[in-house]
Amino acid sequence: MHTARRVRAGLRGWGGVGAMATACALALVFALVLTCTGSAAHRPGRTDAAADRGHGGVTAGERTLAAEECTDPEKQTLPPSGADGPAIEAIKNRPGEKRKLIVGVDQNSYRWGYRDPNSPDSARLEGFDIDLVHRIAEDILGDPDAVQFKAIPTDQRIPAIKAGRVDMVVRTMTINCDRMRDVAFSAPYFRTGQQVLAPKSSPVQGYTTLAGRKVCTAAGSTAHAKLAEDKEAGRLPASVDIGTTVPNQLDCLVRLQLGEAEAVVTDGALAASQAAQDPTVELKGDAFTTEYYGVAMKKDADDLVRRVNKILVDFRKDTAEGWQDSYDTWLSATLGGDSSKSEPPAPAYLRTD
Repeated sequence: MHTARRVRAGLRGWGGVGAMATACALALVFALVLTCTGSAAHRPGRTDAAADRGHGGVTAGERTLAAEECTDPEKQTLPPSGADGPAIEAIKNRPGEKRKLIVGVDQNSYRWGYRDPNSPDSARLEGFDIDLVHRIAEDILGDPDAVQFKAIPTDQRIPAIKAGRVDMVVRTMTINCDRMRDVAFSAPYFRTGQQVLAPKSSPVQGYTTLAGRKVCTAAGSTAHAKLAEDKEAGRLPASVDIGTTVPNQLDCLVRLQLGEAEAVVTDGALAASQAAQDPTVELKGDAFTTEYYGVAMKKDADDLVRRVNKILVDFRKDTAEGWQDSYDTWLSATLGGDSSKSEPPAPAYLRTD
């Protein structure tokens, strides 16, 4: 099993611009929502209401207040527990073929959640996030393949959870104070930070050199929120154009390739994967934030949050097919063999209700 996964993981990139066309075509074919059953053995409805977009319809004043009251968001989660509760029972009681964990994921983030066209089964979702989903399904339902994947764009992650279209989102989703107004998070499972991606020929050298540039971000992303906040505070030149936003982060790379954007700001972990897909672009400068990915769930799904936190503890401890093995399989080629910079901190469980 390990050999098969590593052979596929060793395949190089997706072939640059041609790969982007393939990815976009796949995205169109599978649209925004898909249903498929994955395999742990093969690891290696949009709402238009303004209140459901971006920061969940929260005003700027409310966001500021939330940020002032919230500290260390990665620690504001519940202690681990293996006990079932209402949320888990509802999942287990789904009849017949519907007895699956419903998870919002990405389908075009290289090595996180994607379909490898070089794979014998190119319709199968693979990647680091997908490994974690299978692990959660195995623990809750006893079957790693008991998963219904729903592909959702970046700006629809929170609306999908709030509307009950998914049980959880495992999609490189940063834990932050603003989002915690609307959803509950697990403990962190990955550490990253915002970075700039630009053509190798570009004079852009990092975040502080974006003056006069058109920058692409995903709508509802922490990258866009950071750019907007820094422009408003004067930490970023007013000449930086942040008006180019897209539903999915991969679309920014396409905009970059088409010359419709001059730089992309996104999580460094995602940017590194995109640089691996297209050899004409590269990371520019160091990460200028520290962020942590978490599994997002409904605010009142306390038993599910506790169970996921228990699963994450076990995932980190498993030396055979746990966190490190998944990192080595999927991410070492893009982020390097040393995983220490990507390891999440020791979990803290400060949430009491």
